[in-house]
Amino acid sequence: MRIDGREVSENTVLALVAAVQFVNILDFVMVMPLGPDFAKALAIPESRIGWIAAAYTGPAAISGLFASLFIDRFDRRSVLGVAMLGLVLGTLAGGLAFDLPSMLVARAVAGVFGGPATSIAYAIVSDLFPPERRGRAMGVLMGAFSIASIFGIPMALRLATVGSWRAPFWGLAALGLVVNIAVFLLLPRLRLHLERQKEEASWKALLSRPVVWATWIATSVVFTSSFLLIPNISAYVQHNLGYPRESLDQLYLVGGLFNLVAMQFVGRLVDRFGSAPVGSFGAVALALAIGAGFVASPPLIPVMGIFVGFMVAMAFRNVAFSTLGTKVPTPRERGRFTSIQSAIQNLSGATAGAVGSVLLTTQPGGALKGIPVLASISITTTLLLPVLLWWIERTLRAKHAEN
Repeated sequence: MRIDGREVSENTVLALVAAVQFVNILDFVMVMPLGPDFAKALAIPESRIGWIAAAYTGPAAISGLFASLFIDRFDRRSVLGVAMLGLVLGTLAGGLAFDLPSMLVARAVAGVFGGPATSIAYAIVSDLFPPERRGRAMGVLMGAFSIASIFGIPMALRLATVGSWRAPFWGLAALGLVVNIAVFLLLPRLRLHLERQKEEASWKALLSRPVVWATWIATSVVFTSSFLLIPNISAYVQHNLGYPRESLDQLYLVGGLFNLVAMQFVGRLVDRFGSAPVGSFGAVALALAIGAGFVASPPLIPVMGIFVGFMVAMAFRNVAFSTLGTKVPTPRERGRFTSIQSAIQNLSGATAGAVGSVLLTTQPGGALKGIPVLASISITTTLLLPVLLWWIERTLRAKHAEN
């Protein structure tokens, strides 16, 4: 593809944006499996780990809303670079934390910049890839989550074991700086959204469309159902189910591998069959995995099966929904739309993390009390998604037929 007078391969663009997402996602997801390690070192109750997750997602939601006011007016590469630099500083600060308040501040800084970095990454892919090939592109972009699970989280856990819990934060900050330099060296200026449509995008036009609101509601459903459980999985499998700490990296490695393969496969299914049927299957499968692993006592399947089922089902649901969401805004309003969507993601994640911290209590020995209740809420929320997916997809198809 030709961008800003330069010929750049699609694979290069995808690799760079996926690298940004890898750093951004790993910065967020590694905190949760590392939680029991730094909680012990910093004298933080493990039932409060959800607050640390909320410390990232809350500020990320606020910054996403603020970014929506101006993000579509600038070169996307420049916005991405500023967001990544701030994320690097926040990650570095996490490695310097000395108690709960300092860790909360560090995670808040990371969230302020990490939220816009996510939204601009999705906007770049949506700008450059047509709808008929966007499912595959989104599968690659979201594969950063799998790579973070396959390599990033196990490496972070291993670094924490052989060194200190601080080492993963410092190492990721260094990697983020390298990726940011590569973005500026290899990625052209991205102004396609400015060239396609000269008139100012209308807030009224965006907010008056029911399909936009339905997509944002679906976004909240997806992230609320996920983050009721995700911040607590590491502590749950270790302290409630007796899974050994030294094997935790293997759990994330295997789960990430299955998730990565599923995401590439799911992207092609979405391009062929549509988001609604694929995403609905994923939502139902996720509800079953949560029921078997977190509601049933004892769990109906081993820990590895619980985690793999959870990761694969999320791949089906998340790729299908994310691909559908990219088709809702026009090119000119895409950055604005995705910034608000990112804010909703993070606000939902923050709320879910806070709810988890309120409903859970740490028992003697570290076991978490209240997981079945939390999981039941997650299942109920998850099963709202298929209705929204079918309505959104039908609405978009009707609009396309009219045009």
